[in-house]
Amino acid sequence: MVSFLEPEKILEQIPLSQDWQAAEFGCGPGGFAIALAKRLPKGLVYALDIQGEPLSALLGRAKGAGLPNIKTIQCDLEEPKGSTLKDESLDLVLIANTLFQIEDKEAFLKEAKRVLKREGNLVIVDWNPDSPFGPEEKRISFEEIHKMVKFMDIKLVKELEAGTYHWGAIFVKL
Repeated sequence: MVSFLEPEKILEQIPLSQDWQAAEFGCGPGGFAIALAKRLPKGLVYALDIQGEPLSALLGRAKGAGLPNIKTIQCDLEEPKGSTLKDESLDLVLIANTLFQIEDKEAFLKEAKRVLKREGNLVIVDWNPDSPFGPEEKRISFEEIHKMVKFMDIKLVKELEAGTYHWGAIFVKL
């Protein structure tokens, strides 16, 4: 599938601290998890996905890149406490090119909120609804997500430049 996402360019727009605890929800092969681990050398990056095969491949890539600060977790993020992570334990949760695949988006986002520390960052990047690429039938707009998280005490900080085919935003947990 065509993605046109450049994780490094997106992460450059996010203020990060090298010792942060972070997670990529729905990481797949972990393009963002690898890039995050490079930017958080004193921190830890959890890579979470429902499928085990991409997580195994991700661990191999992380080892090959000399990144010991990635931990994978196979889990269902649409279930309550599905991540198995502790409440308010993360500084950042990143969700990239994932929400269009999620049936229960509200449950998925609630799990992200649960594991975020107060004033922790929620970064979401997904397909533009009017993009000529990507899964047409399931795309979700920035406006839809913004409405959804507003009722979860999560506030928009800024929109990100995510390329021609995607939208991106940084939110903060209040």
